[in-house]
Amino acid sequence: MRYVIGVDGGTESLRAHVFDCEGRDRGGAKSAYATSFPAPGRAEQAPRDWWAALAQAVRGAVHAAGVDARDIDALALDTTSATVVLADAAGEALRPALLWMDVRAADEAEAVLATGADALELNCAGAGPVSAEWMIPKALWLKRHERANYARAARVFEYQDYLVRKLTGRDACSLTNVAARWHYRARAGGWPLALLSALDLDDLAGKWPAEVLAPGTIVGPLTSAAADHLGLAPSTLVVQGGIDAFIGMIGLGVARPGQLALVTGSSHLQLALADRPMSIPGLWGSYADAVYAGRHVIEGGQSATGSMIAWLMRLIGSDADLAALNREASAIEPGSEGLVVLDHFQGNRTPFTDPHSRGALVGLSLSHGRAHLFRAMIEGIAFGTRAVLDRIASAGLAIDEMVIGGGASRSPLWVQIHADTAARPVKVAAFADAPVLGSAILAATGAGAFPGIDTAIAAMVRVERIVEPDVRASARYAEIYGDYARLYPALKDWREARARAAPR
Repeated sequence: MRYVIGVDGGTESLRAHVFDCEGRDRGGAKSAYATSFPAPGRAEQAPRDWWAALAQAVRGAVHAAGVDARDIDALALDTTSATVVLADAAGEALRPALLWMDVRAADEAEAVLATGADALELNCAGAGPVSAEWMIPKALWLKRHERANYARAARVFEYQDYLVRKLTGRDACSLTNVAARWHYRARAGGWPLALLSALDLDDLAGKWPAEVLAPGTIVGPLTSAAADHLGLAPSTLVVQGGIDAFIGMIGLGVARPGQLALVTGSSHLQLALADRPMSIPGLWGSYADAVYAGRHVIEGGQSATGSMIAWLMRLIGSDADLAALNREASAIEPGSEGLVVLDHFQGNRTPFTDPHSRGALVGLSLSHGRAHLFRAMIEGIAFGTRAVLDRIASAGLAIDEMVIGGGASRSPLWVQIHADTAARPVKVAAFADAPVLGSAILAATGAGAFPGIDTAIAAMVRVERIVEPDVRASARYAEIYGDYARLYPALKDWREARARAAPR
């Protein structure tokens, strides 16, 4: 093995990095693309923009790495999910893709849940939730509201599948995507055919890619056209990837039961591994074999975390300095002098699954400044993570190790507060962009550099530092957490009372 490329197709841009097989980042590049918001709750992207961005980022990464393109042996990519594409028989998009955050299919999500189909057992033993973000609600919306486009579609892809088809000519989808977002059950019947039939979507199964490939499986070499597009050799292998955050587990080295990956960015995802199927009220999954064979993924998430900080920075204005805010907030005692933040600025994903919940700043006084707001928001986000950890613990799964990656991992204050509120050590990955490294690990594994993903992780993942909880701060946060935990039910009661009192 010489070099591999990890590709991360994110919400705002596509990033590519060249790695050697010791996990060293040799160079990277990114290319942004636009998102359109044609109506409230809708978000769309043009798949041709992903294809153009892939070429720009890959070529830029190879140039930045200073390596010969012929020495790139393999690439793998992770992408957002469920970002749904209607495509013709040639694999070309018929309309803009419905981005993962598009929630126009809310009514269709309720229809999916109302079927009571066996495939729903993947989330809280059939009690739900079913998200409007997922594949089947979006496909149902397209069939109901854009019947001509749906009928013309030979394929209903995800972002991942669209690029794999462009790269290799092969119709294949990732086990990670279908297990977590398509109601596919790897160990109990595969495709959710009864669910589709109950929704009058029997034809959808024929539009999905016929092949389901586990992460790390070779899809094939680049086509000559794809090789020319990327500036790589036609012999370069394409290896199956999956959902960005799930592949981020690999990049963080989270591979054994009892570990949890805290993948941070605009949102937080908490992804834990178990050695058995588990159904935890308020959380999603578990998903068998979705990342690693024989292991089960449990999923929690917070809808708005890094985006809350971005919102605050916009309010502060042009004099905002993130480094200065971190320094100022570090000088404030835990609890932000009585200010408590509920982190539901974009609703709650888990453990309450309440899209109507909203954020709150409670305890404000004239003595509070911008650093108090900044710290209190971080504390509220960390309390939201603890709420997920508490649900996991209530089901009897002991989390003995947390590993953090992404934007929050670059802030020592944020990592320390996560350690203190959770009252457990937090490992910080040396390479923060965990999905990119996870994709590179899959590329190296698929190309034969390692006998399996676990071996590749041991060779390519490094921990930068371990942040221990401060005993005094943890005790203080245990008290404040009670105040945080009372906010959601109190505000829910207030919201519902307002709704009852509203004129009809």
